[in-house]
Amino acid sequence: MKLISFLKHGRSCIGAVHPVHATQFLEVFSCAQDDQCIIKFVTEIQLVQEAQSKFQQALENSTSAWQNIDEIVIQPVIPRPGKIICVGLNYADHAKEGGNAKPEYPSFFLRGHSSLVAHSEPMILSRVSDMFDFEAELAVVIGKRIRHATSSTALDAVAGYTCFNDGTFRDYQKRTAQWTIGKNFDGTGALGPFLVTPDEVPMGAIGLDILSRLNGEVMQHSNTRDMIWTVSDLIQILSECLTLEPGDVIATGTPSGVGYARKPQVFMRDGDTIEVVIEGIGTLSNPVRSEAVASIC
Repeated sequence: MKLISFLKHGRSCIGAVHPVHATQFLEVFSCAQDDQCIIKFVTEIQLVQEAQSKFQQALENSTSAWQNIDEIVIQPVIPRPGKIICVGLNYADHAKEGGNAKPEYPSFFLRGHSSLVAHSEPMILSRVSDMFDFEAELAVVIGKRIRHATSSTALDAVAGYTCFNDGTFRDYQKRTAQWTIGKNFDGTGALGPFLVTPDEVPMGAIGLDILSRLNGEVMQHSNTRDMIWTVSDLIQILSECLTLEPGDVIATGTPSGVGYARKPQVFMRDGDTIEVVIEGIGTLSNPVRSEAVASIC
């Protein structure tokens, strides 16, 4: 299933997206305000089965229960993840364009939930920097607690996949050996719009086209098969050290074509629209707004 998370009358709700008309959805679950409502849904077999039955009936009967996505307030797939673990330099071409050798071990860094925005919500261009870059990424949402995963158990922990834009202020990223400060400005990491369950994509989400578009122009274009470390690899490596828990998010890295590596360099400006498109997952689209403008609205 392809799912969305949205707010309705102060409650978190889950919708199942129409398989043909992607602008329509069927509400299938709601709970009290809960930052991990979608995880509670996808990990409960009975809830999923009931939703699938309701979904199939709506498809067969063309019921009026279908709603328009543009009429709801979409949330990030996980509004407040316990952990947002990001992977740097996971595509060899991206490492090369930044002057880095192909790494022998993943570069990990963390994001905080205050950096997240939803689909269609503005990504915020800070007043202290004009070097705001884009990074199209496949994100993995964990649905099952796991430690010391193996090649045969790692993917069992995946609740689904979504799109991520790891918006980065390059000057701040390069001020320290650690990348955290440039990756955690408020409102810079877009997540969504859909959570796609693993049965909808190839195992481990391998072989999916991934691209970014800035104002309609393709900037990055690659395929998840080109990742140095697969989803399974990353879960195994991370779970050697820490427990992955339901609602955690792993951003798996970006391919080449980012703005700072271009000649001339290309950075996002107020009024731009940036999109992340992943085959079988969806399109994550966000306007870019300056911090000064956003604070007035």
